[in-house]
Amino acid sequence: MATYDLVVIGTGPGGYVCAVRAAQLGMKVAVVEKNATLGGTCLNVGCMPSKALLHASEMFEEAGHSFAKMGVSVSSPKLDLPAMMNFKQQGIDGNVKGVEFLMKKNKIDVLKGTGKILGTGKVEISADGKSQVVETKNIVIATGSDIARLKGIEIDEKRIVSSTGALSLDKVPGKLLIVGAGVIGLELGSVWHRLGAEVVVVEFLDRILPGMDGEIAKQFQRILEKQGFAFKLGAKVTAVDTSGKTLKATIEPAAGGAAETLEADVVLVCIGRVPYTDGLGLKEAGVALDPRGRVQIDPHFATSLKGVYAIGDVVAGPMLAHKAEDEGVAVAEIIAGQAGHVNYDVIPGVVYTTPEVSSVGKTEEELKQAGIGYTVGKFPFTANGRSKVNQTTDGFVKILADAKTDRVLGVHIIGREAGEMIHEACVLMEFGGSAEDLARTCHAHPTRSEAVKEAALAVGKRAIHM
Repeated sequence: MATYDLVVIGTGPGGYVCAVRAAQLGMKVAVVEKNATLGGTCLNVGCMPSKALLHASEMFEEAGHSFAKMGVSVSSPKLDLPAMMNFKQQGIDGNVKGVEFLMKKNKIDVLKGTGKILGTGKVEISADGKSQVVETKNIVIATGSDIARLKGIEIDEKRIVSSTGALSLDKVPGKLLIVGAGVIGLELGSVWHRLGAEVVVVEFLDRILPGMDGEIAKQFQRILEKQGFAFKLGAKVTAVDTSGKTLKATIEPAAGGAAETLEADVVLVCIGRVPYTDGLGLKEAGVALDPRGRVQIDPHFATSLKGVYAIGDVVAGPMLAHKAEDEGVAVAEIIAGQAGHVNYDVIPGVVYTTPEVSSVGKTEEELKQAGIGYTVGKFPFTANGRSKVNQTTDGFVKILADAKTDRVLGVHIIGREAGEMIHEACVLMEFGGSAEDLARTCHAHPTRSEAVKEAALAVGKRAIHM
């Protein structure tokens, strides 16, 4: 029987990063993976392939609509969807091979099969009708999440698809109906809209991007509508008739009322994700779950079963790859007797559309609800030199600072490369920095990041270019 210091179940960003950090700390480590490739949802059917298609579709859109006004004359671009999907696959393959390399480099054993916890210190791995049991001092559950399903609507990944199927459609749908106006729906909607699909988004709430700052969400919705998105907010899809050539979706007001029917070629269901715990044997082993089906942990990521820990999408908190990675590092350090820690107040979130949307820290709504006094500084990209000359002026930067101490509590950005710009705010907030600190930090000119400095100046009502 093989013996390890640590066995990690799942090789997504949380799992493989945890394994690497543990190996760096001198542990003998194994990872368990049930899929053919390493990397989990993120690398195979999530973050990475979607970014490849977002980039490729943006280039297609730019060539068709923006080149001419910059004095670049090209014939109308033609879509070669199989080649675009191959571009996506090359990216996936490169990243997956990168994780395989990290396992070899750090002498981490890869155990292929489905992992089941038999109790403290024992994991059973089953594959192809055979099973083996390994002994380990510690176990980390990093099994991630699965797509959430709509009752009564069966996903076949051909006409009614999840995010997985939406990344591999064999043709551009004439009409794409998206159920859910969260990050995944808006990103995938952007891909297919740029490639020619008519996109309608149905959202149960009365707003898009639940959890994001309200003002940011409103402006972003206006930008998407200008691009050609149609939204039906405060509505729900109750049924999809698949009997005809086109799908017929029944849509009802969330508050109740008369139903309407919308036709679509493809329906994309993306109403969120749920923790993945199937086959882990948690109940039998004595690992407690919370009421939402997530693995229950203490502040040190420990579950109710001695020597078993959990991280990432399978526990509470935002279902983000970078949150899982930080937790993976923290739990490896805790197991090694160090002081691993994750600052949940500074976890950025990004929507990789065009323009991008990024945020870190508190929203205005959260600060109001908590009764915290705050000041706001805003600066539009229409007043930013680099954005003006590039004619990419959609969006703005918004900084929320404590009214008494000036400490930055939240930063929200809509604009080109917003996902890159958010990180100076993250670093500032990690050090407990103030809007004044940010305002007095020299920023290179001309850059879009100057809008962040100007928004910080605007907190003190002294923006220069506005």
